[in-house]
Amino acid sequence: MRLTAEFWVHAYLARLRLADIAAFVVAHGDDTAGAVLVKLNTLDGQAMAYQRSFDLMSGARTWVVLAEGPEADVDAALTRQRSFDPDAWVIEVEDRQGRHLLDEPGLSD
Repeated sequence: MRLTAEFWVHAYLARLRLADIAAFVVAHGDDTAGAVLVKLNTLDGQAMAYQRSFDLMSGARTWVVLAEGPEADVDAALTRQRSFDPDAWVIEVEDRQGRHLLDEPGLSD
């Protein structure tokens, strides 16, 4: 059984809060099956956006970079992605150290 998107988002936000990393929901997607996109804003004009990917060969789910560079460019990429998938969630993480926790157990798989 898979977790709903809403449940995963709430758990992710709680993990970030515990690590004193600021984050908020920019776009509320479909509660049950919406894709989740994560924008990491390093507060220096740069950003990265991540999306979940499914490796057909291994069956593994991993986070991959959707866009990176100037924050305006990353925002434009997220806007394009939401135009294709209006059910997608967008979570913005703000951390000068570049922490997003997506590689942590329970979030990485």
